[in-house]
Amino acid sequence: MSVQRATLTHSTNSTSVADLLERVLDKGIVIAGDIRIKLVDIELLTIQLRLVICSVDKAREMGIDWWSDNAMFKGLSSQASAASLPDAAATPGIEDRLARLESILVKQAAAAEAVI
Repeated sequence: MSVQRATLTHSTNSTSVADLLERVLDKGIVIAGDIRIKLVDIELLTIQLRLVICSVDKAREMGIDWWSDNAMFKGLSSQASAASLPDAAATPGIEDRLARLESILVKQAAAAEAVI
């Protein structure tokens, strides 16, 4: 009678979460899906979902760099964003139009108070 012993084998190639995250960011993952809702062959709603998960460097390699022109990601404050708007004084006619609109609003408010 021979005795066989079950031997346990342990994997030496364990993957940690950090390794997995590094691989995902290095290679990238694309998740895509479409949701269509139809009623009697009439399409009511279509939602197309596209999700790309990767590192910034990988995204730039793929030609995705929408954040480079976004003021929020450039670190500009709202004051800096407002400063980038055209100056109202430099725009001819804006001050006159604003004054006319304000006078119309004052007249309408006075007329409304007279009715009450």
